[in-house]
Amino acid sequence: MTAINGAPAASGSVALVIGGTRGIGLAVARRLSAAGSEVLLNYAHDEDGALAAERQLSEEGGKVRLMRADIGRPAGVVRLLEDIRRTHGRLDVLVHAAGSFHPAPTASPHIGKYLGDGAVAVGPLLYGAARLGTLMTPDTGRIVAVSSIGARTVVPGYAGLGMAKAALETLVRYLAVELAGKGVAVNAVAAGKIADGGPVPAEVLEGLLRRTPTGRLATAGEVADVVALLCRPEAGGLHGQVLTVDGGACLR
Repeated sequence: MTAINGAPAASGSVALVIGGTRGIGLAVARRLSAAGSEVLLNYAHDEDGALAAERQLSEEGGKVRLMRADIGRPAGVVRLLEDIRRTHGRLDVLVHAAGSFHPAPTASPHIGKYLGDGAVAVGPLLYGAARLGTLMTPDTGRIVAVSSIGARTVVPGYAGLGMAKAALETLVRYLAVELAGKGVAVNAVAAGKIADGGPVPAEVLEGLLRRTPTGRLATAGEVADVVALLCRPEAGGLHGQVLTVDGGACLR
C-alpha cells in the first residue's frame, strides 16, 4: 500500500491518462503512479515532451508506458483502447485530461478550430463509449474527465473551449447513468485558472485573486489530488458529478 496525500490506495491498477504528459494530466499521472498504478501515458504530437514525462515518472519509481494516439479522431481512440485490451485485458482507471484551445472572440469565431477543440474534449468518451463498458473493470472502474469552470462561466476568448467542456460535462452525466449498473463511476473535475498553467495578464490575475476566497490560484497538483480521490474505491457512490477546484472563486 502507498499513499496519495496520506490516503491509502491499492496498487496494481491499470490507469490510462489521456493527455498525461504535461500540465494537469502529468500531475494526475504522478499521483496515480505514486499510488502504485501502472500508468499509460497518452499523447498525440509532442514526442520530446512525452519522453521527458516518461523519464521523469520512471525516475520517481513509477511504472509508466507511453501510448501515442490522436484522441480527437475516432480511429485514434479505437486503436488506443484496443491496444490496452490486447496488452492488459482491462482498464481500471481512465482520466481524460487532454485539451485543445484556440482563443477567439465569440462574435468572430474560428469555426474549424472550435470544432477541433470539441473533438478533443469529447472524443475519448464519445468515440470510446462502445468499448468502455467492456474494457473498464466491473464494480471498481473509474472514469474522470478534466473540465473547466469555463463550461459554466463566461471567460473572454474562451467560447470554443467553454462549449467543448460543457458538452464534455453533459456526456459525463449520460455515460455515468449508462455505466453505473456495471459499477463503473463516471465523474468530472472542473478546474479554475491554475497557478502553474501559464502566464496571466496582471490585471486579470488581480481580478481572479480578488474573487478567490483562498487568495491564490489552485495548482495542477490540487486538481490532480481531487481526480485521484475520484479514482479510489471509496468514491463509488459518486456518479455524474462535477467537482470544482478553483479555491472557491466560483462562489463569488
